[in-house]
Amino acid sequence: MANENTQALSDLGVSIWLDDLSRSLIGGGDLEKLVSDKNVVGVTTNPTIFATALSDGSAYNDQVAELAKAGTSVDDAVFEITTRDVHNACDVLRPVYDATDGLDGRVSIEVDPRLARDTDGTVEMAKRLWAKVDQPNVMIKIPATEEGLPAITAALAEGISINVTLIFSLERYRGVMNAFLAGLEQAKQAGKDLSKIRSVASFFVSRVDSEVDKRLDAIGSDEAKALKGKAGVANARLAYQAFEEVFSTPRWKTLADEGAHTQRPLWASTGVKDPAYPDTMYVVDLAVKDTVNTMPPKTLDALADHGALSGDQVTGNYADAAGVLDALDKLGVSYADVVEVLETEGLQKFDKSWDELLGSVKGELEKAGATL
Repeated sequence: MANENTQALSDLGVSIWLDDLSRSLIGGGDLEKLVSDKNVVGVTTNPTIFATALSDGSAYNDQVAELAKAGTSVDDAVFEITTRDVHNACDVLRPVYDATDGLDGRVSIEVDPRLARDTDGTVEMAKRLWAKVDQPNVMIKIPATEEGLPAITAALAEGISINVTLIFSLERYRGVMNAFLAGLEQAKQAGKDLSKIRSVASFFVSRVDSEVDKRLDAIGSDEAKALKGKAGVANARLAYQAFEEVFSTPRWKTLADEGAHTQRPLWASTGVKDPAYPDTMYVVDLAVKDTVNTMPPKTLDALADHGALSGDQVTGNYADAAGVLDALDKLGVSYADVVEVLETEGLQKFDKSWDELLGSVKGELEKAGATL
């Protein structure tokens, strides 16, 4: 029997994706158990997750030994290790993919973050990952940088399903949706089956509060303190308003008539970083149909244990959300500067995580090589 709280969220039209993956999670049956017990219908990955998995236990030893024996480079070893995990996770989630006609059962893997400012390199890496994983339910993650937008369009035009990541600003989100529509239009012109192409747009939440709250603390007034912990949810709610607008246009209807599916908003970075806030805040307060919430295990456990849902918390709150951003602006908290800082920091964190993953793999290869 599924947990009643996770079931309630699913019943509201929210797809629960797990922000975690490891070979032991796949092979030990734990991922299947999360599907049956906690309504998990997708998985997202990142370099930090892979680095943690690699350093924990012996599940990767055999493959690492094979790669070391073959003299595989560190970059190629990372590619082989991560794509194998994603391929196998796609197998586990294939029944969900089939049951939902491709809506869920998705596993995401990201392009090398060092390509975030390289449009052509991103497209080529997306094609390599898509071909290597070779599963219909994989999604390739591309960051929503200015250089990433044309890469998103180009990859979608090839028929590749895309998880657009690292979205912070409403303006950039509109750019992402435009890139999505352009990609589908090009795919249609190329004779692709639009019904087979899926995409989500990962809008980051908790990091917005972390940055804004820091600035509100610096201001220190009662008015500033009253706004703490409100920016992330407000920003995401306004993103959903933009989603509703774009996917009700004649441009979208033309594509929908050809079998295209909407690009659902995905709430990312939903682990609460400030212990003063409810640990299910970014789940409960952003519950609304046609969305995905990708949760770290701790947040999923909190939802299952005590997540009290109160129905749709988004569509009736657009005016309040706009009011939060207006109030921040009046206090001198620059929205444009906040989202620019967050994108820059996000890319730096991705690079750092990738370096850690490369370091972990290098160390494991050297250990395995020493025993050959």
